[in-house]
Amino acid sequence: MLIKNVPKEVYSLAGGLPSEAFCLEKLKEGWHVYYSERGNKNTIGKYLHEEEACEVLLNKLIKEKIIDNSLSITIS
Repeated sequence: MLIKNVPKEVYSLAGGLPSEAFCLEKLKEGWHVYYSERGNKNTIGKYLHEEEACEVLLNKLIKEKIIDNSLSITIS
């Protein structure tokens, strides 16, 4: 998945602990969406399906006004 028109420093699609970023992480059984801050994972939710986790991540970026929902966002 790639989110175009969104600065890469505000999200990670590879999990980990980037500084102050929304993250998507593949788990053994499903997906974890969280906010990484100061070495901590603040869980937003855990999901069985990648599509659902990606939608939650995108909606969180919109809700936090990191991206404008009127922009043309491409996920691939």
